[in-house]
Amino acid sequence: MDEFPGAFAHLECCDITTIGRRSGRPHRIEIWFAVEASTLYVISGNGPGADWFRNVVAEPSVTVELGGEVRQGRARVVTDADERRRLGEVLGAKYPSWQGDPAIGLTRAAWCFDVPLVAIDRWVPALRIEQLPMEL
Repeated sequence: MDEFPGAFAHLECCDITTIGRRSGRPHRIEIWFAVEASTLYVISGNGPGADWFRNVVAEPSVTVELGGEVRQGRARVVTDADERRRLGEVLGAKYPSWQGDPAIGLTRAAWCFDVPLVAIDRWVPALRIEQLPMEL
């Protein structure tokens, strides 16, 4: 049985690679996450203007590296209020010591419940960048 991403829910961070909406090139970030069932959730703490978030909106196919596993998934912006609140609670419980970022005006409450939340699922195996064939 495939345990991705649930088997890695205890880890602090994952890496997400999006495709640049203008450049078409891979853009990789490290980000906090939570897991519910087979869905991985990430919060755009910098709001809807964050490059990675705008990339996901333009091209929802993403690559996630978690615990040494690499998978490709499909991202969607969470618009359901109940799902947003539920996962805000999950993320808040996973990162209890984080109290916000005054440098960008982000409170813990806004991070947990207001800024954009992205869900990633529909997993398929993916190759690591270093496994891709080189062009001649």
